[in-house]
Amino acid sequence: MIYEEIPGVPKFECEEYAPKRTKYCICIPIINEGNRIWDELQRAQRYQIDKASDIIICDGGSTDGCTESEQLKVLGVNTLLVKRDKGKQGAQLRMGMWWALQRGYDGIVTIDGNNKDSIEDIPRFLEKLEQGYDFIQGSRYIKGGHAVNTPIIRHLSVRLIHAPLISLTAKYHFTDTTNAFRAHSRKYLEHPEVQPFRDIFMTYELLAYLSVRATQLGLKVCELPVTRAYPKTGKTPTKISFLKGNSELMSILLKNLRGEYKPKC
Repeated sequence: MIYEEIPGVPKFECEEYAPKRTKYCICIPIINEGNRIWDELQRAQRYQIDKASDIIICDGGSTDGCTESEQLKVLGVNTLLVKRDKGKQGAQLRMGMWWALQRGYDGIVTIDGNNKDSIEDIPRFLEKLEQGYDFIQGSRYIKGGHAVNTPIIRHLSVRLIHAPLISLTAKYHFTDTTNAFRAHSRKYLEHPEVQPFRDIFMTYELLAYLSVRATQLGLKVCELPVTRAYPKTGKTPTKISFLKGNSELMSILLKNLRGEYKPKC
């Protein structure tokens, strides 16, 4: 099925492999992740995560075969969404979140699809959603969390720049704000003063914005310990280029601080 001409949502295709089975879902944005996403989904099956929460793949238009339907079915994926429009991660998340809300889920967990995160910790996010939390941020830097082989530049940029600026904007102390392992309640995403379905959120703007808007509106937030592990050798799995990507992130942080992503009405 093709969805198009939805305000604030990119055009996308949807393949449903199974009906809605759970109260919450997991949205995993990917683009050409190769075997990394398959390894992550296998881990999810080992811990029965696919039974606890429906898994929705939010693909940006992969061409490497990692979204082959029969393989995804075997790996416990509930639905594949494929963006057929402009935009990067922010557009993929808008696609996935909109579809999940339309399908009736009460909350959405997001996690990267490059197998760096402890997907086995998802039941703890679901527990917090059940307890009434509206935004739950995963953190490798709090007690119980683990930062494994984090590149020194990434470590310093998160600890000294990204997290302090997000915390200042949110007026809440966050420790691991580039981490996309997080959860959002339906109440948060549908709040009239949030409005996540806007074309302004094309790349990493939505992650930064949703990190701060919950506390600005007095909603219930917390951090949870997670593990984020980078490979010991080889290329670091990331979509952020060192110069251009990091300069764009800094621009986003400053716009967020100035309130430029808040709804105008």
